[in-house]
Amino acid sequence: MGDLIMVGDRVLIAPDEGERKTDSGLVLPASVAEKERVRGGRVVSIGPGYVTPNPEFSEGEPWSQNREAVRYLPLQARPGDYAFFLRKESIEIQFEGSAFLIVPHSAILALHRHDADHILDNLGSLDDLENEE
Repeated sequence: MGDLIMVGDRVLIAPDEGERKTDSGLVLPASVAEKERVRGGRVVSIGPGYVTPNPEFSEGEPWSQNREAVRYLPLQARPGDYAFFLRKESIEIQFEGSAFLIVPHSAILALHRHDADHILDNLGSLDDLENEE
């Protein structure tokens, strides 16, 4: 997958395919899933992010270091995440015999990450704070 590079705020997703089973055991054909507004799939690759101007960029100082005119604000999605996104915003492509969807990051509604990095996990518990005093 190294040959396909996402640009900007685009996300490459391997969509869920085929039939799905409901909680009650009914099997829904793929044609029913195509009519839903929200789809899901696994994030395969992401672009560098949203382009923002670089405040450190200057054209008038030839002796200064080479600096890029733009910076990128990173995306929230990461490869391996499961994404729920708006179906109408996605563009289907075929690459190396597989179907993928290119979705703008703004069309992603929610992400499910197995190894979520929670800020609060690193803080410890309140009991630890009381013991330090």
